[in-house]
Amino acid sequence: MYPDSINRLHIRKNNGLYRDRIMLDGSQGVNVSIAEQDYLSFCSNDYLGLASHPELIEAACEGARQYGVGAGASHMIIGHHAAHHNLEEMLADFTGFPGALLFSSGYMANAGVISALVGRGDEIYSDKLNHASLNDAAIISHAKWVRYPHLDLGALENQLSTSQAKCKLVITDAVFSMDGDIAPAAELLILCEKYDAWLLLDDAHGFGVIGNEGRGIVSYYSLSSPRIIYMATLGKAAGVSGAFVAGQKVVIETLIQYARSYIYTTAMPPLLAHTLLKSLVLIKKERWRRKKLMQLTKYFKKNLKLSRWKLLPSETPIQPIIIGDNREALQIRNELEYRGILVPAIRPPTVPKNSARLRISLSVAHSIKDIECLVTALRELE
Repeated sequence: MYPDSINRLHIRKNNGLYRDRIMLDGSQGVNVSIAEQDYLSFCSNDYLGLASHPELIEAACEGARQYGVGAGASHMIIGHHAAHHNLEEMLADFTGFPGALLFSSGYMANAGVISALVGRGDEIYSDKLNHASLNDAAIISHAKWVRYPHLDLGALENQLSTSQAKCKLVITDAVFSMDGDIAPAAELLILCEKYDAWLLLDDAHGFGVIGNEGRGIVSYYSLSSPRIIYMATLGKAAGVSGAFVAGQKVVIETLIQYARSYIYTTAMPPLLAHTLLKSLVLIKKERWRRKKLMQLTKYFKKNLKLSRWKLLPSETPIQPIIIGDNREALQIRNELEYRGILVPAIRPPTVPKNSARLRISLSVAHSIKDIECLVTALRELE
């Protein structure tokens, strides 16, 4: 066992695919400390700058005083607190669905919803660039898993039109986490209605960022359909932790009864649910956050002029620069780090082969000066 594992690690390291962890000394933000060294960070998915917001910190303390630290049990035993219930109701109302259900993470939410709704004899249709959690969930469901080329609606329709499956489920990232582009959810819904399929939208990177008041991709496209199952995470723009699935009441009740990743795990600490109630208030009320984020994104795209690398055409805070070679992407990451700037180098298998990239994440907490600093460094290194 161990010799084989060691060999695999050596191969990964030699191919420039080895991953390491960064340990922060303090809180999350655009300015972070690592080993007592200060850095300007473009790594975090804290798009709205809420992860260290003082009102959320106070809400967490208030939640701990009221509910304690741990949930103590699964939701199905005695771990379901008033904070969880109130948050589920608020999330359902915010996203425009009849019901919502909390999960401990987006990975667990996708695993739960897909395996609960489809199984042997059913079929799942998946965009080829979907997040790993969607792919893994498709595998464990035991349904037939069919992938279509990225955003290729023609290919998807050909696949759906020949299906004889009793139950069909189309699954897609709403905002693709490594490319930053937005799924054509309106066209996907038309296909689902035409061929009698469910549509699962994983809005991990859109919730809080796109749509009216940050209500996500369903609001962004003004969609309404009982076929839509909506999943979003609460550890990115919402600044805390966890995830939720929203949909029709029958979908939510089905998940409560059959979603194993919901049933067989301890509930999210209620203090976090209590904190997220405050987070939702800020997301709705402080529209300036999304406005500033859009301005920073446009400024970055306008001022970054590349000759050799390629900036992908994303209108979201996710701004990927394709480098191509794994080792070069690592080298550029290291050069930026030497200059006091943190940008992650994303390599296969997270992204397709020969598409290693710098994944720049912008936050409302960044300033124009921060953007200028990054742009200058990238120009000098290209």
